[in-house]
Amino acid sequence: MKSPLTITEMRTMSGAQAADLPLKAKAVEYVRICSLYGAGFFYIPGTDTCIKLGGYLRVETALWTNSVFNGDFNGSAGAQNRLSNHFTSRSREDLNIDTRTATEYGVVRTFFDATFSWTSGGYTGSSPTTYAGDAIAGGSVGVYYAFIQFAGFTMGTAVSQFDTPWQNYPGNNFDGLAGGGGTVTGVNQFSYTADFGGGVSATVSAQDPTVYGTSNVFNTSFATAAGIVGGAYGANDVGGYWAPDFVGKVVVDQAWGLAQLSVAAHDNHAAYYGATELTGHPDDKWGFAVQGALSIKNIPTGPGDTLNVQAVYTDGATRYNFQSLLPTTFAMYGSTGLAGAYQSLGIAGVADTVFGVGTGLPRDNQGETAASIRMRMRRGGADGARA
Repeated sequence: MKSPLTITEMRTMSGAQAADLPLKAKAVEYVRICSLYGAGFFYIPGTDTCIKLGGYLRVETALWTNSVFNGDFNGSAGAQNRLSNHFTSRSREDLNIDTRTATEYGVVRTFFDATFSWTSGGYTGSSPTTYAGDAIAGGSVGVYYAFIQFAGFTMGTAVSQFDTPWQNYPGNNFDGLAGGGGTVTGVNQFSYTADFGGGVSATVSAQDPTVYGTSNVFNTSFATAAGIVGGAYGANDVGGYWAPDFVGKVVVDQAWGLAQLSVAAHDNHAAYYGATELTGHPDDKWGFAVQGALSIKNIPTGPGDTLNVQAVYTDGATRYNFQSLLPTTFAMYGSTGLAGAYQSLGIAGVADTVFGVGTGLPRDNQGETAASIRMRMRRGGADGARA
């Protein structure tokens, strides 16, 4: 006969049965929608920071060109010969990250935008030719924007404060237009914007001129026939950067449209007359750029249509007219149609200033001035800026 269970045994059995019961799961912290900054934002779990992820994937092919975003201005593309591509293709993935964090001193914003691209290249030279472009399973990474905004300040890589809001894209994919700035890939800067209310604001900015703000400083003493035929009127003799570009703008942005006045100052700092420091150097000279821009909304051509007009004048600061994605030398061939004759040729070089051995930079940079007017109509509110 089985003996009855003792109290200790009963307690042990009760504990075992309780352990077999399912435990209550820890509450899951689901991602919450953040409606403070517009559609698409979510709270990062465990924080008060809102984040928005965006981007696009684009596949494109351009015909009769060696570039999918520029014109046939020089090199194999401009030569229009056996080395010129009849098509160029590109696949691109864009990723952007936008965060906002509310603090007792205001909202802190960070923004990052980068592209991952594979673009077919082309060939240069002759016997042998050499390929230049993305390799098999290769590609390139482009950092377009990486900036912080807080209390009116913008710090990092962003669109130049000189530029208009519509920048240089007429159809979302072409960078080959002169006439104004076009830093759609961003430029390093430290800027402050004061908002006076009623759509009126003013901005001052110190901007990094490296690559983006400098075209050429030609030393004509080293000009060669081969260089001139390619649009280089001398050796490009840019020195180190000693000062940022100083940029300012005033904007009136209201229901009827937008008006903007932009100015910029650029330090032209050449290297040496010759190969060493012993040859001496010209003194620095400052150049400048001025831009007036007007955008008129709801013009009579159709609902949501907008007319954008801008005029730019530069003297010793050419990049503010020939925006940073344009080349600075041009060599474009065209067939004469004559048997046995070589092709006709159009050449040009873009420079901030020029000098030669024993001469200084021109005091007023005369000869390195540029003026342009650009007009653009946007139909039905469709945006022509970068996606």
